[in-house]
This record gives sequence, structure tokens and C-alpha cells, in this order.
Amino acid sequence: MTTTLQRTAGRLWIVSVWAAVILFIVNLLAMIAAVVTSSFATRWLGTWFPAGWTTRWYLSAWTEFQLDDLLIVTVEVVFAVVAISGILGVPAAYALARREFPGKKFVTLLLLLPLLVPPITYGIPLATVLYQTGLGGTLWGVILANLVPTVPFVVLVMMPFIEQIDPRIEAAARVFGAGTLRMFVHILLPLLLPGILAALLLVLVRTIAMFELTFLTAGPTSQTLVVALYYAVFASGVRAVQSVDAMAVIYMASTLIWLVIALRFVNPTQMVTRAKQQPAK
Repeated sequence: MTTTLQRTAGRLWIVSVWAAVILFIVNLLAMIAAVVTSSFATRWLGTWFPAGWTTRWYLSAWTEFQLDDLLIVTVEVVFAVVAISGILGVPAAYALARREFPGKKFVTLLLLLPLLVPPITYGIPLATVLYQTGLGGTLWGVILANLVPTVPFVVLVMMPFIEQIDPRIEAAARVFGAGTLRMFVHILLPLLLPGILAALLLVLVRTIAMFELTFLTAGPTSQTLVVALYYAVFASGVRAVQSVDAMAVIYMASTLIWLVIALRFVNPTQMVTRAKQQPAK
């Protein structure tokens, strides 16, 4: 009797979990479909389907919101953040994974803080410092602000990849006369390439979607697409809903493209495992 009740409870739990997941996915797809439909609608008020279809709202959004300039700024910010995060994060991850030194746990905790704490909590004092130094409202101010969470992110993603490499491979390379640079280029880099690709692609997606830090530090000429979308929705003035929805679709598409690329080349399970390979006996 008890076993039957346990099985029934287990099945009900599984059904409830799947129902919650399906409900979430359906609601999400319905919201996306509503925005996409509105962006192509000539007029859509109080009916199941729009009165007609058009693409003129995309042209209107492109000229009204100057999307060409916004896309250029977004690309500049994103790729600068990706490059600098990789240059700083990969060596830092190697040092934390391979070296023992006093205060290592404290340094690791400091790296975790920007990922655990909501960005708005440290974004306001960070923006204040940037404006006091003259970097607030500039492109470099936006880049520096986005580096605060992305460099630790690269470190934490790369550490499992580095820990899975047998240290004896590096020792053997040094025995045969390889210097640090040659060992990194010819031995570590090929082994770490999947991890580096994973980290940088996810940093790219994260930076495109980062709103708080960019909003607090961006100026009129350094806004990314997500900040401009916020101003389009909440700034004063009258704007066509379809035009704003078209802008939202462009932003969503630009993010999803890079996310699909990331998932195509990245295995998410590689970023959560920390199990080292057992040395051959």
C-alpha cells in the first residue's frame, strides 16, 4: 500500500513539474508571438488577428531610433568586452587553477561577488566613480563597467577546463625545453580552445543582454541596443507601438543568433563539471 502511494505521489510530482514547464514555455512563446505579430501588423486592436500585414514598421524603427548607429556601438562594446575579458580572464583562471598562494580563497570570493550580487547594487557606485573620472557617458566607460562581471565569469568558466588538463603534460613540455609562451601556444591553447570558445561566446550573449550597468554608464552616443529599447518604451513622447515592437524583434533576433551559435559549439555540461581526469596507471 505504501509503495503504491509513493509511486502515485512520484507520478503526480512528475506530471506537475512537466505541467509547470509546459505552461512556462507556452506563456513565453505567446509573448514572443504577440510582439512579433504586432511588429508586422498594420493595425491590431481588440481582435484575434491584425487587420493587415506590413514591414514598414521595421523601416520606421530603423530611421526613428537610428538603429545603424546603435548596432555599431553595440558591436564595438560587445567585442571589446569579449576580447579584454579573454585576455584578462584566461591567465587569471590558470593562476587560480594551478597555483596555491595565501589568500586564494579570498580572491576567489571576490571574483564570485559580481556574479552573485545584483548588478544594480554595485552599478550605482561604479557609475559614480566613472563619471568622476570622466569616463561616464563614454564608450570606454560602458566597456569598463561591463568588464566587472564578465572577467570573473570567464575565470569561473575556464577553471574547470584547466583543472581537467593533467599537470604532467605541462611538466613534460618544460622538460623538453618549452618556455611558458611556447607551452601555452602549442599545448595549452589547443586543449583549452573549447573552454575559451564557450566562455567568450557566453560573455558575448551576456554583454548584449546587460542592461543595468550599460544604462547607468552610457551616454547619448554610447547606448547599446538594449538601453535604446528601454528609452523607446519609457521615454516621453508618442511612438507607434508597432515601431517599438519591431525594434524589440531586432534586439531579440540579434541575441538569439549568438545564443544559437554558442549552443552549437558549446556543451553546457563542460562548464559545470570539475571532475579531473584520473591519471593513467
